[in-house]
Amino acid sequence: MTAPTATVPATNATTTPATTILRRVLVLDALVTGGNGLIYLVASGPVAGLLGTGAGLLLGIGTFLTAYGLAVGVLAAQRKPSVSMTKLVIGANLLWALASIGVAAFGVLGTNVIGTTWTVLQAGTVAGFAALQMWGLRKLRTHH
Repeated sequence: MTAPTATVPATNATTTPATTILRRVLVLDALVTGGNGLIYLVASGPVAGLLGTGAGLLLGIGTFLTAYGLAVGVLAAQRKPSVSMTKLVIGANLLWALASIGVAAFGVLGTNVIGTTWTVLQAGTVAGFAALQMWGLRKLRTHH
């Protein structure tokens, strides 16, 4: 009788720990962004009331965020995410974060205190995703 053995999956040459890190960060971005977009789409009226902005604006933002989250999810699903597409996501996230800070600082959307606070918090979250994605790309470059 032989002792049971665990089956170890074969190492895939295109999947490294660095690739896994980058994919996980992209998945997190996709889930949070897409989830936020879906909330704006499904509950635009109540959320608009809470944030002090228009429901139509949130529907537009929700549509964009849902599509963007889906696109980032497709990128994350690649065995080895495209470096150029990941850089595009990083750039888009940084642009979104900066624009959000500008919107909050200058009261562009006329949100209330909760809406302005939410805008700043989500800007920080999106900037955090960009920073983690940059870190993931660096890890990818140093391990290849």
